[in-house]
Amino acid sequence: MIKTETDKRQGNGAHDEDAQDRKVKPRKPLHPPLRNIAVWGPIAAVTFVAILVILGAWHRVSQRREEKDFVQRTTELQVNIATAQRDAQPKELILPGTFDAFNQTTIFPRSNGYVKSWKVDIGDNVKAGQLLAEIEEPEVDQQLAQARAQQEIAKVTADRWRDLLDRKVVSKQEYDQNEKAYEAANANLQQLEKIQGFQQVVAPFTGKITARNIDVGTLVTAGTGNSGTPLFNMVQSDPLRVYVFVPQTNAASMREGLKAKILVQERPGQDFEGTVTRTAGALDPTSRTMQVEVQVPNHDGNLYAGMYGQVKFLLPDDNAPIVVLTNDSRIHWQKISVGRDFGTQLEVLDGLAENTKVVINPNDDLVEGIQVQVKPAEKPKAAVAETAASSPAPEVAKK
Repeated sequence: MIKTETDKRQGNGAHDEDAQDRKVKPRKPLHPPLRNIAVWGPIAAVTFVAILVILGAWHRVSQRREEKDFVQRTTELQVNIATAQRDAQPKELILPGTFDAFNQTTIFPRSNGYVKSWKVDIGDNVKAGQLLAEIEEPEVDQQLAQARAQQEIAKVTADRWRDLLDRKVVSKQEYDQNEKAYEAANANLQQLEKIQGFQQVVAPFTGKITARNIDVGTLVTAGTGNSGTPLFNMVQSDPLRVYVFVPQTNAASMREGLKAKILVQERPGQDFEGTVTRTAGALDPTSRTMQVEVQVPNHDGNLYAGMYGQVKFLLPDDNAPIVVLTNDSRIHWQKISVGRDFGTQLEVLDGLAENTKVVINPNDDLVEGIQVQVKPAEKPKAAVAETAASSPAPEVAKK
């Protein structure tokens, strides 16, 4: 088919318009191809899962990093420590006590009579066996004279019957009767002689007369208490005894030979040495105390029986309580039983062993088992000054 030139131009023009339209408005498919969905869908799902895994791992790593930071921070905590030591200082115990004479007695007559004379008065120091007074006993003197006569007769009779027995003139029974009669008379005489010896009143021990209750001519009767007449009161005040009642908590520390100091208000600034000589060895169930005897020398006579004083003991306690708390490089919270608070020291009765390390500045960050650093102890200022003074001076200072 033959086209004219006009047709050709028209055809070329239409073709050019179509080409221009295609350049201006390219055609796009209305729906993506099924091949693209099948490829990119699993990729997107895998990518999403991977992101979740990465986020979880990052969160876990962050937690671990935080834990490590916390451990590092707590590990760097510094604490001050002290060593628990048994209290080496003796405990001071002061108890009230009353001075008692070592020996004290009231002297009574052993026979009835009248006071012939007295030899000592109150305040006199006497020796054991020294004559204190004489008592007249007329009845005893007469009985003694009669007893001597009877004893002499019985002796002569017994000697005669012994000769007759040797010559076999009398029987053995008759001789024995006379011999026993002589022995009875002799015993009666000795008894009366002893009674007569009681006419002389002597001191039973070395001491001091504290009371004289008689005068010359006083009628005295033998006996004790309400039935007899007291002649003298006498005490031995060197040494003196002081009885104290020690509480149960200190009873175990009391032993014979333990030293004590006695304080008396009437002797200010003067201490008297004493020694524990006896302990009861048992507690009074009512007061829970143990009676202890302390002897105090009194050579100068500065102390008197009946005085009131205070007895001070320094008790060396081998089981003394520990003074503080416990630990080493790791924190451990220990239950303890606290006693007395001395300000710079704390008495721990139970829960600690000696020489354990004790944290003295605990806070809320110190949890059980955490590891800490021990803060080095600071030198006292005096020690630092002494060290500085003893160190050599720099060259500039020398110039």
